[in-house]
Amino acid sequence: MRFDLVTIFPRLCDGPLGEGIVRRAIERGIVDVRVHDLRDYTADRHRTVDDVPYGGGPGMVFKPEPLFKAVDAIRAEGGEPDAIVLTSPQGRTFTQAAAERLAALRHVVVLCGRYEGVDERVREALASEELSIGDYVLSGGELAALVVIDAVVRLLPGAVGDEESVEADSFTSGLLDFPVYTRPAEFRGLVVPGVLLSGHHAEIDRWRRREALRRTWMQRPDLLQNAELDSDAREMLRALIDERGVEHGRDRDN
Repeated sequence: MRFDLVTIFPRLCDGPLGEGIVRRAIERGIVDVRVHDLRDYTADRHRTVDDVPYGGGPGMVFKPEPLFKAVDAIRAEGGEPDAIVLTSPQGRTFTQAAAERLAALRHVVVLCGRYEGVDERVREALASEELSIGDYVLSGGELAALVVIDAVVRLLPGAVGDEESVEADSFTSGLLDFPVYTRPAEFRGLVVPGVLLSGHHAEIDRWRRREALRRTWMQRPDLLQNAELDSDAREMLRALIDERGVEHGRDRDN
């Protein structure tokens, strides 16, 4: 897979791309990540990429010409990309499902927004989609672009040593992950649940399913609306809700 990342701060991308899973995936030839300095596609001696907005208002806006030229150069060298993603607060929220969709593509271009935004013609005629990593404002789209790349790369075959750990990640099943523990079995009076020490794999699996449901229901109940739950999981969830109701009743009695 190939990523082309277009930014005015290419050095900002060096650290995340040079460490961890992404670095190893690049070294193994699993993914090719190319970072392009948007200023290289300007025509004036000041390498200007922004200008004041028509109609007035605060801030500066990315000009369309450098972004179109950058993508034209990428097309000329690497062919037509499968997706041109603009990182933007106005974009659809980036999810695990979106990461899986992008991971199935061959070539993705990511345009890093900045300032007050980009000329609307970039949205209309250049970007194939806009993605946001959350309802907050960053200084620029580089961090968002790196989040997208990291989430996608770890889904590529061979990028992560233990494929089962990817399959068990939070959100992959539509639920948050279950609690995990390691040695020692007791630490400062806090103990590991006995079922995890039992060696009874069926009971461990059932405990993990129940705790994943519990955590999701308590922390992200919105995820349950779209989660695919079998009859056993639905029964577990009903039991958890009933159990919580009883606990609340006791709290009121006290």
